[in-house]
Amino acid sequence: MHVTSPLPRRARLLRLTRRVLIAVFLVVFVECAWFNLPYVLSIGASGDSVSARNELGPGLQRTAEGMLKVTDPTTAWLRTQSDGSSPYWRVDPTPTRGIDAALAGPWSDDVVTTVHMRLEAHGVSGPEQSVSPYAPRSLYIRDNATGTTTIWIEETRGALVPIENVRANVRVPFEFDWARVGTMMAVALVVIAFLPGSWLWRTRLDTASKRQRWLFALALAPLAFYTVWHVVWGIRFAAPLRFHTDGGYTYDFDQYGHVADALLHGRLWLDLPVPQELAQAANPYDVAQRDHLFDEGVSPVYWDYAFRDGHWYSYFGVLPSLLLFAPFRVVSSWFVPGGVMLPVRCAELLLMFGMAACSCLLVIRVLKRIVGAVPLATVSLACAAYLIGATAPYLWFRTNFYSIPFAASLLLAAWGLWLWLGAERGDGTLSWPHVAAGAACIAATLGCRPTFALTAVLAFPLFWRHLYVWFHARDWRGLGAWCAWMLVPAAVAVAPVLAYNQLRFGSLFDFGNAYQITVTDMTSFSTPWRNVPGTILYYLFLPLRPTGTFPFLEISPTPLPAWSFTEPSIGGLCVLMPLAALAFVVPFLRRRLGALWPTLVTMLALAVVLLVFDSIVGGFGWRYMADFGWLFMLCALPVAAQAMQGRQWVRAIVALVVAYAVVVWALSCFVVGRDDMLVVNEPGLYHAVRSWFTLLP
Repeated sequence: MHVTSPLPRRARLLRLTRRVLIAVFLVVFVECAWFNLPYVLSIGASGDSVSARNELGPGLQRTAEGMLKVTDPTTAWLRTQSDGSSPYWRVDPTPTRGIDAALAGPWSDDVVTTVHMRLEAHGVSGPEQSVSPYAPRSLYIRDNATGTTTIWIEETRGALVPIENVRANVRVPFEFDWARVGTMMAVALVVIAFLPGSWLWRTRLDTASKRQRWLFALALAPLAFYTVWHVVWGIRFAAPLRFHTDGGYTYDFDQYGHVADALLHGRLWLDLPVPQELAQAANPYDVAQRDHLFDEGVSPVYWDYAFRDGHWYSYFGVLPSLLLFAPFRVVSSWFVPGGVMLPVRCAELLLMFGMAACSCLLVIRVLKRIVGAVPLATVSLACAAYLIGATAPYLWFRTNFYSIPFAASLLLAAWGLWLWLGAERGDGTLSWPHVAAGAACIAATLGCRPTFALTAVLAFPLFWRHLYVWFHARDWRGLGAWCAWMLVPAAVAVAPVLAYNQLRFGSLFDFGNAYQITVTDMTSFSTPWRNVPGTILYYLFLPLRPTGTFPFLEISPTPLPAWSFTEPSIGGLCVLMPLAALAFVVPFLRRRLGALWPTLVTMLALAVVLLVFDSIVGGFGWRYMADFGWLFMLCALPVAAQAMQGRQWVRAIVALVVAYAVVVWALSCFVVGRDDMLVVNEPGLYHAVRSWFTLLP
């Protein structure tokens, strides 16, 4: 491990200690002086209350559990008095025992976990407020209403609202929030680690160093702990992910588990009930016919499952079911009769941990091959940039079955390329086990997300020098060995997947996509060509939509000339990770990128092909960026790393760009309107973080 520094070790330790102490002081100061400013501003609050209970509008009724039931949204209000001595209000929630009793009752689905309200005084209506009984600090809201104030409850008819009263003229208590302090301290330590002259900048990459290998393992340790914790928790409290909408679809998110169970019982179709009316329908893929079946009470009709010849199937790749879900069912049967189904969330988190580890190893190998012994800070920034550009934050956030094929394919593709890049020995010969294992990994993506199988084309530019030498030397033995070690493992991985398709749908390359029960008839639908240019632009350059309130971002609109699938998103690839744009300069850097230039150019071409393919076949989907984002990043990172060599100003720009991307990613988790949004799935966490900002003036 090579370390260079003009300062002696003791001076460096003193400088580091001084920076950490300054950070601690600033964090404590900001916590006490800034985030507790509401406490200071409300010291003079009168704290009086004109009534034990608020006056209720005719659209609200109090229940025996202490909740408010909305009977008429147009008159659902509470009323109280404010003397203006404090701009803060407090919402008194229903006691926990009352909420638990309501959740255990027959109307549990009517209990809202996020309460939307709006204060109105003197005919002036304030901004919408939201609180959650699961986040105590969120129960304090800021509004300058005075005098007789009406608090409108903006919930639907029949909703059970877990609040009792709203109090005016309140004092906001002083709070030392350890989660907030920990977050700020973590940010401060990261900033210190990347300051000029830090150990990360002084230490060069040395993959042979045992110390650096241990540091790599240590860097992955928090993610490993997070993964193990949530996997254990998920298995312990596992429950079927099945939901039914009256007069509508049945949503069953255990697709991979059902496929595993079917395979273990020797079936190709899933053991799910098929209504006779659906099986006899003239065209079950027609949305209008399904709506007619719903009107007649036909159920269950499974959303986003493939339906063919009277049976349910999954059109998602079979490999995760074979490697994770089926073994878990078998092993768990040793302890539980019949075994249990592996929760999708647990499988996805395990795959994402493997993806993160393999991706970082791949980035390190690419940088070492092209740039050489770069500073560890450059490696760290490159790994973070790659994971963001590869859409890993999205996949960590949305841990359902839709993310499984992407997580598995990103893991296998990164692992396969890492093996191929390390196949050449010091004497110029190839390690055939590396070639074979890499080919098997990349071919296996066909059983996860088939688009990733196109990564196999990188074998030609990557091994071109060897192929060229063998061909011109008429070394048919070497060429034949390469083909055998490449094709045989790939065939072993691909053949079962193709046979599985043939047995189910009568075609080797029919994965069942066209038979899915979804928003339109996929057997006849094709994306309008006039939508394709706009979709491509959205994938790359969809701009952010900033707002003035937490989380300071909104879903960006994606209007198209005609209908096609669009998933709510906040930005395109080059907006979420601007370094990805550097990939487009790769064709002009042949000398700088050396022997890997042909491979990188092929990567860029493949990324563009997949971008266009997804725009035509899939429409616009946030998760689909994973198909090509990782390829763009592998092209862009060597360009960024070379530009950072010895240039402090470029290092600063790259560090700021990565920091920007991390902040945008963190805020995106709280955006309202995205799929699986936190305000619905984790209202306590959402409102706890939101309260850090909403009470500030």
